[in-house]
Amino acid sequence: MNTNSNAYTVIYTTLVVVVVAAVLAFTAMQLKPSQQANAKAETLRQMMSAAQIKPTDELYAAKNAQILQIYADNIREAYTIGADGQKNGTLGTDKAGIELVDNLKPQDKAIKAGGEVTLPVYVFQNGFSVIPIYGAGLWGPVWGYVAFQPDGRTIAGTYFDHESETPGLGAKIKDEAWFREKFVGKTVAFGSEPLFNLAKNAEAGGATNAVDAITGATMTSKGLGEALNVWFKAYEKHFGKTVNPNEEEE
Repeated sequence: MNTNSNAYTVIYTTLVVVVVAAVLAFTAMQLKPSQQANAKAETLRQMMSAAQIKPTDELYAAKNAQILQIYADNIREAYTIGADGQKNGTLGTDKAGIELVDNLKPQDKAIKAGGEVTLPVYVFQNGFSVIPIYGAGLWGPVWGYVAFQPDGRTIAGTYFDHESETPGLGAKIKDEAWFREKFVGKTVAFGSEPLFNLAKNAEAGGATNAVDAITGATMTSKGLGEALNVWFKAYEKHFGKTVNPNEEEE
């Protein structure tokens, strides 16, 4: 074949593209189990950080296999609820069969559309129940985990993350422990509006369901605040059944 012909160029280019595509596909398949294992371990680290199982630094220093074991040793039960707040499924908690609901974007869409949802609740041996939250920050999605004390409304811990918020500003929701710690001891006002307030000077009035927004990160704080309220509302029928200590039982 004439190597200078157009036909040769087309055939050669096509073969190169096919070979490269095959190599990339094979590589992706080989890496997928490792990527999935890393994603699962990352989710477990964030959940257990919120639940105060171990200090965040220790969780991130541990290898994936160790994280699975720590989770299996500390989880009491994991289940899912529907829009009615009732349990509609269970999640595996054994080390070899840990199950998570960690693809939060579809659940977020379903919550906002008033559709069917499968929302996870992870209950640890220390009595803390962990739920996820998901929403939109300034440049991309923000998400995280909130742990409740046994009363189902007092926050025991949090962990927040993001895809692309501004370093030194919006990224502080993840990078700054002091911000996450501000939520500890705060309460979610189930049955009221807003359930939780994350805004400038939100704590000035002494409200227990409020945390001040991060200075200079208005849009990220707004997005995180909206995510908290959307997801807290989705769990209201489940956790809102707990009697408010300030109210008398009927």
